[in-house]
Amino acid sequence: MRKGAGPSRTRPRPADVTFGWTTSMGAHHPSEVSCTVPARPPTAAAPGNTALINAEAAYRRAVAAAADHACNRAAARIVGAEALSTRQRVRALQRHRIPRLQEALARADLTPEQSEHEDAVRRRWATHMLEEGESHG
Repeated sequence: MRKGAGPSRTRPRPADVTFGWTTSMGAHHPSEVSCTVPARPPTAAAPGNTALINAEAAYRRAVAAAADHACNRAAARIVGAEALSTRQRVRALQRHRIPRLQEALARADLTPEQSEHEDAVRRRWATHMLEEGESHG
């Protein structure tokens, strides 16, 4: 038998995997998957026994399960990273930004009180100066 003779061997076509995307908690991530495993081309040799037919069906299910797993794993990784980032931002706000804003607010609340007190002292001083000027005049 010469080389290349016999049943033709065609390369299987790759599966077609498409992901649908959504946004949760501010993170854009895959949410659904569509997986199509192409059928054996008509020119390909038929499986020689039922074990190969069952293996072909198991391969199709395995490819679909792998695509589904990849979708779920990617979504979990992306949303998990966003949750971690959010926790870090919240901690930074609680430890740094909020205390500084509270201090600034406390200073801002004291400023009008202090101005009112200074104005009252000036009025009393001016009244006292006027009264002394009238009594000496």
